[in-house]
Amino acid sequence: MVANHDINITVERGTVHALVGENGAGKSTLMKILYGMQRPDEGTITIDGETVDFRSPADAIARGIGMVHQHFMLADNLTVLENTVLGAERLYGIGQRARERVLELSETYGLAVRPDVLVEEIGVADRQRVEILKVLYRGARTLILDEPTAVLVPQEVDALFENLRGLTDEGLTVLFISHKLGEVLSVADAITVIRRGTTVASVTPAETTPKQLAELMVGSQLPTPETRESTVTDEPVLTVSGLSLSGSDADGVPRRILSDIDFTIHRGEVLGIAGVEGNGQAELVEAIMGIRQPDAGTITLAGEDLTRASTRTRRERGIGYIPEDRHRHGLLLQAPLWENRMLGHVTQPPNSRGPWLTAGQARRDTERIVREYDVRTPGIEVTAGSLSGGNQQKLIVGREMSHDPRILIAAHPTRGVDVGAQAEIWDRIRQARSDGLAVLLISADLDELIGLSDSLRVIYGGRLVADADPATITPEQLGTAMTGAATGHLEQPGGEPGAGEENE
Repeated sequence: MVANHDINITVERGTVHALVGENGAGKSTLMKILYGMQRPDEGTITIDGETVDFRSPADAIARGIGMVHQHFMLADNLTVLENTVLGAERLYGIGQRARERVLELSETYGLAVRPDVLVEEIGVADRQRVEILKVLYRGARTLILDEPTAVLVPQEVDALFENLRGLTDEGLTVLFISHKLGEVLSVADAITVIRRGTTVASVTPAETTPKQLAELMVGSQLPTPETRESTVTDEPVLTVSGLSLSGSDADGVPRRILSDIDFTIHRGEVLGIAGVEGNGQAELVEAIMGIRQPDAGTITLAGEDLTRASTRTRRERGIGYIPEDRHRHGLLLQAPLWENRMLGHVTQPPNSRGPWLTAGQARRDTERIVREYDVRTPGIEVTAGSLSGGNQQKLIVGREMSHDPRILIAAHPTRGVDVGAQAEIWDRIRQARSDGLAVLLISADLDELIGLSDSLRVIYGGRLVADADPATITPEQLGTAMTGAATGHLEQPGGEPGAGEENE
C-alpha cells in the first residue's frame, strides 16, 4: 500500500505552514520522512536550496529540523532543565552553561519555563513549551508540531499561538499539523491539504473557510457535535458516591488525587467532565474501570455495587471503555486487528462460546467493524500499530460500541481523528444515546463537550468544583472554570455568565 504518492509541499522560511488531511491521508508518513524516521522511495527534499538525504532523526536534527510529537516525551521525575539537556549534553554540558542557554531561549521566545521544577508538577501547556524548548536547544530552525492543541484549553491555545508567532518573528519555521480547522485558519500563513497520500490543494487562510477546507479533506461539510433533542430519563445507570483516591508523588509523598466525587448518569444522558489534564479525570476513569481501587466511596452500575469488582466483571456487566491513551489501555500494537477486536471482551460473544475462543467469528466481526466504521486498512491481519492514530481510534470505538454497553466511558473519543471520523464518532454516540446509552464523556475539545453533553461538571484539583448548562456556557467560560477561577453554577439567572457560587 502506498502511503505517499507525488507529495508536493513548499514551506517558506519564517512562516507557520499547516498540513491538514483526513486520517490515513499520509501526514504522519510525510512527517516521518522529513524527520529522518523513514526514507522515501523517490522524490527529493530541499532545505535552503540544498538537496538533503536523511537516514535518521540525527541527520534531520543536524540540519535544523525538530519535531514535537503529539504524545509528549518527557520524564516526569526529572526537572525541566534535566529533560531539556538529556541526550544533548555535548552542546552546553550539564551545568551553568546549559542553564544559561535554557533561560536565554525561554526569554527569547517567550516560553516562560522554570528550569528547576519537576515536570510532574507542571501542567500540559507548560509541558508542551518544554518540548518546544528541547528542540530549540538542539538548534532547530524548523519545528514540526503534531496536533499541538489537542490537550489545551482555549486560553492555552492562544498562548501557544503567541509563542509560535514569536518563533516565526525570529525567522524560525513551523510545520503545524492539526484537525482543528478553525485553529489552522487562525494561526497559519499557508495551508497544504493532502488526501489519500497526494497533495490536493495549497491555499491561504484569506482565501478559504473551515467548510471549504473540510470539503477539500474529506469531501463533506465541517461536522458539528451539537445535540438538539434531550433523551435523558430518570433511570440511573452509573452512580459514583463519595469517591476518594490517594496516591503518591515521585518522592513517595502521599497526596490526595480525588476527593468526595459524587455524580449520577441516567439512561440516555451524556455527562461531560471538563478539566485541564492532571486534575484527576484520568484517575477517575481508572477507578470506575477497576484499574485503581478507591480509598472511600462506592461505584454502582444499574443498582449493583461494583466498587471492589474486577475490571473483567465491570466489562461483563456492561461498561464500554474508550481509553485516553489508546496505546496503553486500548490496543496491542503488535497484534493483528482481529485480536485487538477481542481485547477487553474475550469472554463475550462473538469472541467466545462458553470456555472456547471463536477466532473465526471474531475475524468476521472485525471485518464488519472495519467496514461500518471506515477503518482504513489493507486487511484485518495487519497489526494495530501499522494503522494511523485515527484509524486505531475508529477500531476501538467500533469494538466498544459492538457490545451494546449500558454505559460508555469515553475519554477523548475523537482525539487525533479527522473531521470525517470525528463526525462518524459523534453520530455513533448520539444514536446510542437516543437508544438509551449512558455516557461519561471526558474531552479536551470544549466544543465537543458542550455540543454532546446533557450536563457538564468541572474537575479541578481532584474535586468537582462547578457545573454548567451546555445550552448556555461558552468554551471561554468553561476554560476559565477549568483553571479554578470559578466554582459552583457557572451561569447566573437569566443566562448571564458569572463567577458562580462557592460550593458548600
